Amino acid sequence: MSVAKKIILLQNPEETAQFAEMIGATLVSGDCLLLEGPIGAGKTHFARHLIQSLQNPPEDVPSPTFTLVQTYETTVGELWHADLYRLTTLDEIEELGLADAFETAICLVEWPDRLADLAPSTALRLTFESDPTSEAKRTLSCAWSDPKWSSKLEQIENV
Repeated sequence: MSVAKKIILLQNPEETAQFAEMIGATLVSGDCLLLEGPIGAGKTHFARHLIQSLQNPPEDVPSPTFTLVQTYETTVGELWHADLYRLTTLDEIEELGLADAFETAICLVEWPDRLADLAPSTALRLTFESDPTSEAKRTLSCAWSDPKWSSKLEQIENV
């Protein structure tokens, strides 16, 4: 299966939030976004804005660093936001119930490297990188093999 890629330059946190809202508008149950990047790269900022864009009314969206998973009822169905940073074994991840959520909910997973073989092959991988010349700028690398992401990203470009 070939992997498609796209690079997006985000000039500031507002553009990151705007991109999150636009991709959020394309999501349906069974979609999974794997959010990669170092601490402080913008993963939680992105996730917070995406989740709030799907809520009516928007509510507070805390980082799931300590709870591991936060679930939300949204206008398009259940959404799981997971932060796997503190996990070290696949058994711990399996106990969270993520495998079932990958099929029935929208899932946003921070630190997806912890998933190993459990990562859905249909996921959109988003890698956030800080810009060494500007604290506000981010480079977002998108990678996917499922063709549905090509059309979803095209929808965003045409907005």
